[in-house]
Amino acid sequence: MRETIDAMATDWEIKKPLGQCSGTGTVFSPGTDYFAALVQTEQGLERRDYSISFWESEKPSTYCFWRSRIPEGREKKRLFVSDEMLVSFFERLSEETDVEKVNFRFVLTLILMRKRKLKYESSRTEEGREIWTLRVTGEDRSVQVVNPHLAEDQIEQLSSQMGQILQVEL
Repeated sequence: MRETIDAMATDWEIKKPLGQCSGTGTVFSPGTDYFAALVQTEQGLERRDYSISFWESEKPSTYCFWRSRIPEGREKKRLFVSDEMLVSFFERLSEETDVEKVNFRFVLTLILMRKRKLKYESSRTEEGREIWTLRVTGEDRSVQVVNPHLAEDQIEQLSSQMGQILQVEL
């Protein structure tokens, strides 16, 4: 099992944005707002970007999404990824058993802990898996997260890939 997790963590990759609408192929101009989304495919999660008009007319099926903008000239990228979106994505991954998504959720857990949105309470071993219990900050509820025991370099790699997907520094 550990070897499978290691292999999946190293092979997992989601493409960077292409600067065009995945629905129409239209290239985005500087200053253009668009929706970025993660879509479930046979190969796993894939990032796709959609123009506002395509998004509103076609309402593509996505795993999660956020709004972004193509920077103008030397302007820095404007980020529309909120903590609420990260928490929502974290919650959406709660029932997933696919190794890739379990690893992704664990790294997202670490990010949300650093942002003080989750607070570690305890851990237990169940069916050979370490399960963390965390308190959701500001709410009267706890969540469970499987610790896949990723190596530090795997966590860094997944964090970097997540940052590329979301176009944010994590």
